[in-house]
Amino acid sequence: MTRSPRSALRALSDLRPVSCHGKVNKVIGLVAEGSGLNAPLGSVCRIFPDGGTGREAGVDVEVVGFRDDSLLFMPYGDLRGIGPGSLVGTVGRSPLFPVGPDMLGKAFDAFGVPLDPSVSVDLPEFAPLYADPPPPLSRPRINEALDVGVRSVNALLTLGKGQRIGIMAGSGVGKSTLMGMMARYTKADVNVIGLVGERGREVLEFMEKDLGKEGMARSVLVVATSDRSPLLRMRAAFAATSVAEYFRDRGQDVLLMMDSVTRFAMAAREIGLAVGEPPATRGYTPSVFAQLPKLLERAGRNAAGSITGIYTVLVDGDDFTEPIADAARAILDGHIVLTRELADQGHFPAIDVLRSISRLRPDLVPAGAVEDGRTVISRLAAYKRVEDMINIGAYARGSNPEIDKAIDARAPADDFLRQDVGVACSLEAGFAQLHTLASL
Repeated sequence: MTRSPRSALRALSDLRPVSCHGKVNKVIGLVAEGSGLNAPLGSVCRIFPDGGTGREAGVDVEVVGFRDDSLLFMPYGDLRGIGPGSLVGTVGRSPLFPVGPDMLGKAFDAFGVPLDPSVSVDLPEFAPLYADPPPPLSRPRINEALDVGVRSVNALLTLGKGQRIGIMAGSGVGKSTLMGMMARYTKADVNVIGLVGERGREVLEFMEKDLGKEGMARSVLVVATSDRSPLLRMRAAFAATSVAEYFRDRGQDVLLMMDSVTRFAMAAREIGLAVGEPPATRGYTPSVFAQLPKLLERAGRNAAGSITGIYTVLVDGDDFTEPIADAARAILDGHIVLTRELADQGHFPAIDVLRSISRLRPDLVPAGAVEDGRTVISRLAAYKRVEDMINIGAYARGSNPEIDKAIDARAPADDFLRQDVGVACSLEAGFAQLHTLASL
């Protein structure tokens, strides 16, 4: 029987020239401990509950650490049925993820298997799961704006092709809806969306409601829901990045959106604590902060194409100074802050432009648009300073010309910053409306 190229590659990646086995000594929480097996960190093994060694039986585990002469395993699945003496065998699976043009319009799990079992997909190539970021001097400068279809972002927080930016927000303030708008209206060639640690019911809802047919047609989803093991949640984040790199290296402009970096960090924390790593800041282990740049730095431009990364950061208790938000801000090229105060007023998108910044905006837009943006931001800031005085009637018009202009521009600015989900706004239209607002 003739093998397809894909099945031949997978057979080679699963090849085990030598069959080695050890035994499980104990299981504590999420970690199994075994001995009698020589396997390096990060390698994939399989534990056989019934003592057999059939390749279809057992649960796959990954070597996550060592303790004395024992190996520490963390499972990809459920450890129920594993007991003392269960056999552990090596699995020759390489850290690769299947990729190909046929991925568009489909959703996959962390191993590249379609979530819909009725979907047939041909993925003839494999991308490395843990690739290195592009070398610093091989990254072309980011000098071209990316249209994402959201007026306040296009005009005041302009993104460049290859930029990385964070969406900082608490729960329930419109992160997913904003991401869906960007995916539908962006001028990028391909969307790659990693849903890491999401609720299971929200996956189909995001695909049908937030993305819609138009957005889904040019999107690839990589999903690991909150019920999956922390290893799979971390793997999904790296896999989504690998898919984005595949399309970038084919000369395309990719919009990579990940929801959320916080849940990726929580998964890394679970693994670190389970293997005995000491907690550091608010319970996060040191390895968490080492993993973040390895993930986030992989986005960007190279000689072929670009990956524009948009990463959501779920801030605990609306505390924008929490450790993961701080670490992400230090790595990323800007941040978009969504506030509950605006969301509670029915203001969508709930972007607080005074607390948000795109560090590359001055390099991406004409000088006139830069000045218009400064004028509008200055007026919004002036109004914010005296808002309480205005509300209680303590400010008298004529006292300060700058504040008078800010009061007059407040309602038009509010209209400018609001946008219906079903309406797109191009870069050119956003700059034109910004100039009109700045001229008031």
